[in-house]
Amino acid sequence: MTLFEELKARGLLAQLTDEEEIKNLINNGKATFYIGFDPTADSLHVGHFMALCLMKRLQMAGNRPIALIGGGTAMIGDPSGRTDMRKMLSEQDINHNCECFKKQMSRFIDFSDGKALMVNNADWLLDLNYVSLLREVGACFSVNNMLRAECYKQRMEKGLSFLEFNYMIMQSYDFYMLYQKYGCNMQFGGDDQWSNMLGGTELIRRKLGKNACAMTITLLLNSEGKKMGKTASGAVWLDPEKTPPYDFFQYWRNVDDADVIKCMKMLTFLSLDEIAEYEKLEGSEINKAKERLAYELTNLVHGKDEADKALEAAKNIFAGSGNSENMPSTVITDADFNDGKITLSMLLVKASLCPYNSEAKRNIKQGGISVNDSKITDFAASFDKSAFEKDFIIKKGKKDYHKIILK
Repeated sequence: MTLFEELKARGLLAQLTDEEEIKNLINNGKATFYIGFDPTADSLHVGHFMALCLMKRLQMAGNRPIALIGGGTAMIGDPSGRTDMRKMLSEQDINHNCECFKKQMSRFIDFSDGKALMVNNADWLLDLNYVSLLREVGACFSVNNMLRAECYKQRMEKGLSFLEFNYMIMQSYDFYMLYQKYGCNMQFGGDDQWSNMLGGTELIRRKLGKNACAMTITLLLNSEGKKMGKTASGAVWLDPEKTPPYDFFQYWRNVDDADVIKCMKMLTFLSLDEIAEYEKLEGSEINKAKERLAYELTNLVHGKDEADKALEAAKNIFAGSGNSENMPSTVITDADFNDGKITLSMLLVKASLCPYNSEAKRNIKQGGISVNDSKITDFAASFDKSAFEKDFIIKKGKKDYHKIILK
């Protein structure tokens, strides 16, 4: 099976242009391709996971990835998939987020010896002369065509700022610059980026001639990736300080039965033959596939040691062994107590089992919370310091366990 055939079999490719040329480039390790990441937070999350895994796959086959950090486009904000204007970030915040991205990406991509590049579009976008830009590329874009793009149509009713309207031009200009600077001949992006990506391909061909090699591929990147990246309480981050490795493991361990094989195909580096064996599992046996999925992805993001710890903790918890050594934990201090007491709802929030006090109280009242295997339904329940002299284990629902430690 060729690389292109494998990408199709894993369900990664949605739309593409120039299919035969794309096959030739990636199958023979001749593609220099880019994927963009807007640094709107100080950590990547699992919504970016599919893009990172794709870059790793292509690099392993000899192709050259370019991770484009959107330090310039983040100054504007991408209207795609949004119903309101994105919060404006300071240049200092954007630069900090870019540095955090670099560190996390290096776990997936080998940047040594020119095997991959990491560039920031602020290097060319922030120094542009507006009139010069209009003269250089303005004539290449039809306003009528831009307004027909999905990324703009969905915003027209609530209002689309002229600032955001420029985003397609900026993203297209990125591809144009990467093509000239680094020989970038291919771009990948989510299915909600298709119009922006076509704009880049068209700009290169109009400016540099129809024979210029500029390929466009979209993945099931954002429709699936964004769904994967969100939980009821927010994003699942790749930064272990934001989402501890055990919580990361548990997130994947708890995916819906219907999604586990899809996630295995798209996100792991298990062979398709091995995944096919997991696909045969039914009923409770599907949990074996979920456990393998969680282990593989935790290993990929946090390393083998953390993956081993998370797996052992999960097995101990579900086996009822009472071993809480690797269980996720939260430390509280004397300062967290009020008149010598701390409420269960406060503990749930401090342990990030519930995002807000009101959500914690709702879970308690509905019978979803246990402490040391005893269900508690009194939302005003509180504990003094003596309660923490031994293990203090909170259980939320059937699968979320958390240890509270008093220091």
